[in-house]
Amino acid sequence: MKTALVSAFLLTLLLPVSAQIKRVERKSLLDREPDVVHLAEHVQEPIELKVVKDATVFTDKGGKNKLGVLKADQIVILEAMTEKAYKVRGQGEKNGISGWVGPHAFTSKDPNFVENLKKLHARQVEVAALIAEKQVAIGMTTDEVSQARGTPTKTSVKQTEKGQSGRWEYIEVEQVQHFNYLRDPVSGQTYRQLSHVTQEEKSKTVVEFENGLVSSIEESEQRRGSPVKIIVPPVSFVW
Repeated sequence: MKTALVSAFLLTLLLPVSAQIKRVERKSLLDREPDVVHLAEHVQEPIELKVVKDATVFTDKGGKNKLGVLKADQIVILEAMTEKAYKVRGQGEKNGISGWVGPHAFTSKDPNFVENLKKLHARQVEVAALIAEKQVAIGMTTDEVSQARGTPTKTSVKQTEKGQSGRWEYIEVEQVQHFNYLRDPVSGQTYRQLSHVTQEEKSKTVVEFENGLVSSIEESEQRRGSPVKIIVPPVSFVW
C-alpha cells in the first residue's frame, strides 16, 4: 500500500507544471462550498466596505477559529460571502489580514449594500446550481450560459439603436445507420447491408439574448421537461 502511494506521488511530480496546476485548480473547485460566493468571479470592480468598528476576524465562515482583529476606520475589499458572513481583505493590528467577519462591522457608500449583497448571494447560489445541472434560465448572462452548456452550435448577433441582441443554438445530433435488404442468390436468405450513415437532429435549444442577458429560451420536444426558469439579473452596485 505504501509503495503504491509513493509511486503515485512520484508520478505527480513528474507531470508538467501546467498539468499539476490544472489538478490543483480542479481540486480547488471541487472543495468549494456551495453557500460561498467568490466576488471576483461575479463583479467587474471590487466591492469596498468601510469598517465602522474593530471586529474579530476568523479563518472560517462559521466563526470558530480566531485569526486576528480588523481595525476600524479603514476601507476593505470584499472577497467572498455567505448569507451570514463576509470574507474581507484589509489591515489587522500589525499586518494585512484576510478572513471572515460578521456584517455588523461594515458600512458602504451604497445605502442598499446589505440588501444588494443578499440578492447577489442568493442569485449566485442559484446560478451555480443551474450550471451544475447544465441548465439555462432567463436572466442569466452569456458567460453563465457558456459555463452551463459550453460552446453553442450556431450563433448570430444583431446590433440596433436599442442595443445588441443575439441568438445561440445548441443542437444535439445522433448518427443514424441506414441499411439495404438484399437476398443471397445461392441460399435465398435475406440479409441487410449498411448503406450509409446520416447525422440527424436529436434535440435543440435556442437561447436568445438582449444586451447580454437571456431573454427567451426555446426547446425542442425531446428536451422539454420542467418549465423555463427565471432568475433575477445581475445586481448593480453604487460606487
